[in-house]
Amino acid sequence: MRLLAPTAGQRAHTKALAPLIGRRARLRWLHLIIGGALLMPYFLVGMVLVGLADGGKQPFSSLAAQFAAFACALPMAAVSGFFPLVRPLSAAAARALCGVPPALFAEGPARTRQARVRTAAWFTLHLALGGIVSGITLALPPFAVAVMVLPFSAALRESWPVAGSGVLAEPWALALAPLAGLAMLGAMAAVAAAAGELLARRAPVLLGPTPEDRLAAAERRAADLAVRNRLARELHDSVGHALSAVTLQAGAARRVLDRDPEFVRRALTAIEETTRRTVGELDSVVGLLRQDDDEEEPDSGGSAYGPGLDALGGLLEHCGVPVAYEREGDPDGVEPVVSREAYRIVQEGLSNALRHGGGGPTPVRLLIAVRERELEIVMENPLGGRPAVVRPGGGRGLRGIAERAALLGGRSEAGPYGATWRLTARLPLTAHRGKRP
Repeated sequence: MRLLAPTAGQRAHTKALAPLIGRRARLRWLHLIIGGALLMPYFLVGMVLVGLADGGKQPFSSLAAQFAAFACALPMAAVSGFFPLVRPLSAAAARALCGVPPALFAEGPARTRQARVRTAAWFTLHLALGGIVSGITLALPPFAVAVMVLPFSAALRESWPVAGSGVLAEPWALALAPLAGLAMLGAMAAVAAAAGELLARRAPVLLGPTPEDRLAAAERRAADLAVRNRLARELHDSVGHALSAVTLQAGAARRVLDRDPEFVRRALTAIEETTRRTVGELDSVVGLLRQDDDEEEPDSGGSAYGPGLDALGGLLEHCGVPVAYEREGDPDGVEPVVSREAYRIVQEGLSNALRHGGGGPTPVRLLIAVRERELEIVMENPLGGRPAVVRPGGGRGLRGIAERAALLGGRSEAGPYGATWRLTARLPLTAHRGKRP
């Protein structure tokens, strides 16, 4: 059987009734009914208190006593709203049933005083309106239906005292009884829709983020960005250096492949050692991504992973350029945090020498000195005519060095020095947090 499409008039009627009986209105009505159900324990306690205050009389038989119990229930509900977990539970219900965009709600429990006061106000408002709408929903429909069928049931008119006296005893009132019943149901739907709309408008205000919540969210985003920057530095320094060294050594081996097999063997060995070391460092960096969210950040503000100055010998041996290494004091004995950052600074300095040193035989001069209060790193390499290794996307190494030094409260400088390029970094021996980049 072919279904007929709704006419324009039917669509207009449906659109007009949507605010009262549409899907959103029904979900908001359900949200109010849930509020009424949550109010019941407080209401029953209020009834007991009212009964005790009235000399033990039965409070359910008195409408005034029920209103008094309702008034006693709301302060008790407000106190319950101060519990931190009330906010996420209330926000979840409002998000699902009130049609409020999720982005307008705060995340997590209410921790601050202002957030708890707002949550308590919301919880009280929800239970108050829910109790009123639930009471109307329970009491009014049976009465409205009875009024609607009153003209068609003589037995009901005889058994119902209200029908035999007052206005309903008049013939004209009896004829209008069906319309009156429909009007009651419409008024009930209008009250529920208005209460639901009020809750939907108040939800972002009372369950939305407070200034403290926004500040905490901004701090979380800043921490996430700092982790991303830290990972970028680690990958740039470890993988970038390895690619530069491997590229240089592979190119040199290719040029002397037929003339100097021994040099090719040493170059391949250096490539193997460099890639093996870099794979280990890469595993350490990837470990940052696998940290649980509840793991604490490293105290240093820098990386808690990677080699230190005690592993500098392997780096210098297979870095791809000759290095004249001098040391003053005991660099291997500095704090692990300082040692790791110093290793990365040296690694990036060697990468710069590979890229911009011109590939000549003059060695890179490296000095690591333990001073009274700081670790000094000085690296000099000759300025070449053109880069020995060209790596797309370069140019971030010196900024990474400066960031690493600043994180520990140190400083760095880099620039031409006569016929050489000099990189100097000074790190405090006792690491402390600098300003995050």
